[in-house]
Amino acid sequence: MRDKSEHATTIASPVTVAVGLPGDPPVLLCAQLIYEVADPYAVRLSLGAGETREPVDWFFARSLLEEGLRRPAGVGNVLVSPPHRCHRDAVSIVLRSAGGSARIEVPALDTAEFLRRSHELVPMGREGRHIDIDHALAALLNSCE
Repeated sequence: MRDKSEHATTIASPVTVAVGLPGDPPVLLCAQLIYEVADPYAVRLSLGAGETREPVDWFFARSLLEEGLRRPAGVGNVLVSPPHRCHRDAVSIVLRSAGGSARIEVPALDTAEFLRRSHELVPMGREGRHIDIDHALAALLNSCE
């Protein structure tokens, strides 16, 4: 009998995150870390997933999240920092946009487990084997019309 996970194309890990906006105390929020074979280089952080309102999704490199577990990583709109003495159990993800910034504290153990599961689905260094070039090119051409 085949294992069902052998055919999985998506990993979704529910997490509770602490969201801090400048000048406001952190707020707990339901979220999901999502990895899809169709976009093998990226992960999605879906804030408010499972809530009554529409979730806010941020996409960034899986390798950035991986590196951020060990040392501060990223430039621009997404910065990831490992747990430190003040927040030993959380990975810090700073999200920036033209409208402002937010610090998201994600449980470190949940993040590491999510990445481990994503590597089982698509090992690091093998992402290119999972890209559907025809589909990606069609999507790109359709967006230009």
